[in-house]
Amino acid sequence: MVRLRELTAYTDGLLSAEAFNDYCPNGLQVEGRAEVHTVIGGVTACQRLLDAAVERQADAVLVHHGYFWKGEDPRLIGMKQRRLATLLRHNISLIAYHLPLDAHPELGNNAQLARVLDLMVSGTVGGNHRTPGLVMLGELPDPLAGDAFAAQLAHRLGREPLYIPGGHAPIRRLAWCTGGAQSFIETALNAGVDAFLTGEASEQTVHFARENGLHFFAAGHHATERYGVPALGDHLGKQFGLNFVFVDIDNPV
Repeated sequence: MVRLRELTAYTDGLLSAEAFNDYCPNGLQVEGRAEVHTVIGGVTACQRLLDAAVERQADAVLVHHGYFWKGEDPRLIGMKQRRLATLLRHNISLIAYHLPLDAHPELGNNAQLARVLDLMVSGTVGGNHRTPGLVMLGELPDPLAGDAFAAQLAHRLGREPLYIPGGHAPIRRLAWCTGGAQSFIETALNAGVDAFLTGEASEQTVHFARENGLHFFAAGHHATERYGVPALGDHLGKQFGLNFVFVDIDNPV
């Protein structure tokens, strides 16, 4: 058991949440009961995850994708009202970390994806004075042809990736950033890698990869970002003696 404020203050510091210029508030988004015994984790605070938290009598929900995004309709109506009503009715806290959870060098989505894929991390790029580097750099244990790496992604992540060949050269060095990070493809190219891996693709991403000889892989937003929350939740469980349960709500995107 831990006090809610102690839990969120510790996690804010652990993930250096204040260092990020993000699209949403990080940390405690909805305040529930003051003491936390059980935490339900998930990628996104969708209704199915909230229902799972109610069923398991959780005190808090820990996610990567929470609420209150910049530019969204601020009114509490429709789906947003129903989600918030569930949390408030059952006095459940919502704790969310977006970019801080992508970037953490051990518990983050990028670092955990490297662990799943046996990638050797060598550094990061893409940062500035307002946000730490979000794109990881590294190497494969052994060079692989592009289609062989695509097959490895499908096997490890349980989802067929979109693969855009960047030529016939094998992949040795690559850059990756989980989720919807396709806009970092030029950052990856400038880092001198052979391939860039992320979750999603845009129309222009395909042409950029082909014309610059860069292998490109879009392995799924959800599929690439379902490892950070379990790692963080397990860490917090050990730190504070919490009961943490990760609930993977399937999402094919």
